[in-house]
Amino acid sequence: MSKKQNYKKTLVACYLGFVTQAISANFAPLLFLTFKSTYGITLEKIAMIPLVFYLTQLLVDLAATKFADKIGYRICVVASQVLSAVGLVLMAILPEVFPVPFIGILVSVVLYAMGSGLIEVLVSPIVEACPFENKDGMMSLLHSFYCWGAMGVILVSTIFFSVFGVESWKILTFIWALIPLYNTFNFIKCPIERLVEDGKSMGISKLLKTPVFWLMILLMVCSGGSEATMAQWASAFTESAIGVSKTVGDLAGPCLFAMFMGISRVLYGKFSEKLDLTKVMLGCGIMCACCYLLASLSAFPILGLAGCALCGLAVGIMWPGSISISSKKCPRGGTAMFAFLALAGDLGAMVSPSMVGTLSEMAGGNLKTGLLVATIFPVVLVFGLLILNKKASKTKSKTQ
Repeated sequence: MSKKQNYKKTLVACYLGFVTQAISANFAPLLFLTFKSTYGITLEKIAMIPLVFYLTQLLVDLAATKFADKIGYRICVVASQVLSAVGLVLMAILPEVFPVPFIGILVSVVLYAMGSGLIEVLVSPIVEACPFENKDGMMSLLHSFYCWGAMGVILVSTIFFSVFGVESWKILTFIWALIPLYNTFNFIKCPIERLVEDGKSMGISKLLKTPVFWLMILLMVCSGGSEATMAQWASAFTESAIGVSKTVGDLAGPCLFAMFMGISRVLYGKFSEKLDLTKVMLGCGIMCACCYLLASLSAFPILGLAGCALCGLAVGIMWPGSISISSKKCPRGGTAMFAFLALAGDLGAMVSPSMVGTLSEMAGGNLKTGLLVATIFPVVLVFGLLILNKKASKTKSKTQ
């Protein structure tokens, strides 16, 4: 088998890496009410679970700027799968072992969040370092597997609970843990290249002094904010706006959102060679703002749901697109750049849903008010891209 064919193994491992991250991010939220009824955990404490998850990811993103290159991609990415598998397995065991079940859940969340953070930092540069053509399309297709993973987790878990009952959740947890366990061996065997040769990367201090890098950070914060806000509030919005059950809300809200986001990334992956990435992202930013306005201002619930679902189509390109643009603008950014980009995306993903929740509560529980304010994220992204285009035009005119 040729070396080029071997890199397909790397690609498959990275695809499953993002599926693993989707399991880590989306499975526990489906069990929140089960944790409440089984272990007597208050909703206030349960709200700490996603906070701890994203905060742990942020800290891992930050730490990875220092240690990922020194330790090496392979050791770190294998560790990401092991931590994810162990964290999922322990989520079914530790609540029964610890005197306080909530502490057991948090310990397991921290472990698989560490794995998820490493996946986020490492998988994109691993694919970027492979000798593939059409890197923009490849990056978009890669990130679509997070969407398919999220859809799979919601659909399979919903069907499993309907057939076997939610009290069998521990069995399903063990089943989900098999994916990162299997993928551990994929990452042990597949070829992995370095993104930038030793001594040729920019270094953190030089990277932080590069103006265009901070513009990329802004794009990532807005991408993370635009995506996570709708993803995390889609179910609640669907339930409250249309008046359906939680099961229907989960399927009609976040599941539709994830499906359209995945379709968006696959379509761009297929046609990227014929498209200008910056222009596509500009169009998506404008569309995303319109979707938020439709969801928050429409008097008709079905139009609100349409805005919610189509938002997935709009945000799909934002995260992988920002990474691809960063790779072109800072080709010697190295692993540190990818770690900072992941950190910025996670920051937007952590802050924006909380902001929407707080503002909605201040508006008397009106979720539409919070979503209306969240329109600021795609709007700022559009202005950031316009500035980037202006800088590129000036540079081009000077070189001619």
